[in-house]
Amino acid sequence: MESNSNMSILAPKIEVKNLSKLYGNVQAVSDVSFSVDDKAVLGFLGPNGAGKTTIMKILTGFHFPSSGTALIDGIPVDENPLEIKKRIGYLPENVPLYTDLTVDEYLNFASDARFISKEERAAAINNSLEACGLMDYRSRKIETLSKGYRQRTGLAQAILHDPPILILDEPTTGLDPNQIIEIRSLIKELGKRKTIILSTHILQEVEAICTQVLIINDGRIAAQGKPEEIAGSLKGGDTWELVIKGDSSADSIRGKLQSLGNLSNVLVETTSSGFISANFFSPSEAQDANAGERIFDWAVGNGLKLLEMNRKKLSIEDIFVRLTADSQGDKK
Repeated sequence: MESNSNMSILAPKIEVKNLSKLYGNVQAVSDVSFSVDDKAVLGFLGPNGAGKTTIMKILTGFHFPSSGTALIDGIPVDENPLEIKKRIGYLPENVPLYTDLTVDEYLNFASDARFISKEERAAAINNSLEACGLMDYRSRKIETLSKGYRQRTGLAQAILHDPPILILDEPTTGLDPNQIIEIRSLIKELGKRKTIILSTHILQEVEAICTQVLIINDGRIAAQGKPEEIAGSLKGGDTWELVIKGDSSADSIRGKLQSLGNLSNVLVETTSSGFISANFFSPSEAQDANAGERIFDWAVGNGLKLLEMNRKKLSIEDIFVRLTADSQGDKK
C-alpha cells in the first residue's frame, strides 16, 4: 500500500469541502465542509434522514458526490476509490454477514476481498480476532452468535487490513446495555491509534468516546467542534439549581429572583424538608465568570442561606435537541 506520506503529514486524514449529493430531485446533502485530524474520534450526530449515512458512503467510495470534494489522505474519493478502500474500514449500520460461515471462514473470505496475501492472512485475522475479543469464537458459526458478537465480527472485518481510518455507522444499534458498554470500550481503544467517524443516536456515547462533534440537520451542518465550543456558540447559558433556607415563601423568592437579571424557566417550590428549591435558566448575556458569586451575594442581601448551588452546562443532549428540534423529512 502506498503511504502518500508527503501528502498527509500536515493535511487532515479526512477533508470534506462543499460536498453536495442529489438523488434525482432530492437534495440529501448540501454544501457540507469539515475535516478530521489524525487519531481524532468524530461523533457524527443528526436525526434520521439528516444525511449522515450518505456522507459516510461518499467517504468510503460507495457513492460519489454530485459536487464538492471529499479527500482521504489528500486523495479524492471519486478519483481513486480502490485506494480509498485500502485506507478505510467500514462498518455499515446493517452488518453484511454470511451467517452459515464460521467467524474464521468469514474473515478468510473478507481477506480475499481485501487482497490480503496468504503470507499475511493468518496474522491479520489473529490480530483482528484479538482486538475484538473473538479468539474463543473463531470456530463458531455466525448464526449461533449473539447480536453483540455478530457486531464484533463485523468490526473485525472492518479492521482486518489494519486501516488508519474507521467509519462506523450506528455500531451499537440493537445491543443490550452490557453489549453497548463492550463495543463502546472497544471503539475507544481503537481510537487511540486510528481516526474514527462514529455515527450514533446514543448521545452518551459521544460524550464517552468522541473528541469532536459534528451535528448535521436536513443535509447541512448545524454545528461542529468540541462540545464546549458548540455550547458557547449557541449562547445558550446555564441552568442553575438552588436549595435555599430562609423565612421567605416560594412566591417571595420567585419575585426576588428578578433582580438577578433576565431569567427563564423559573421554577420555585417548597420541598418536603421545608426548604425552597429554585431552578432557572440564565441566558449567556446574564452570565460571567463571577455568576456564582453574584448569586451568593443576592442570597445574602435578601437574608437567605444557600444550602446548595449547582450550575449545569449545556449537555450534548441539550445541544442536539436545540439544533434539530425542527427537523423533518426522511432522507438518509
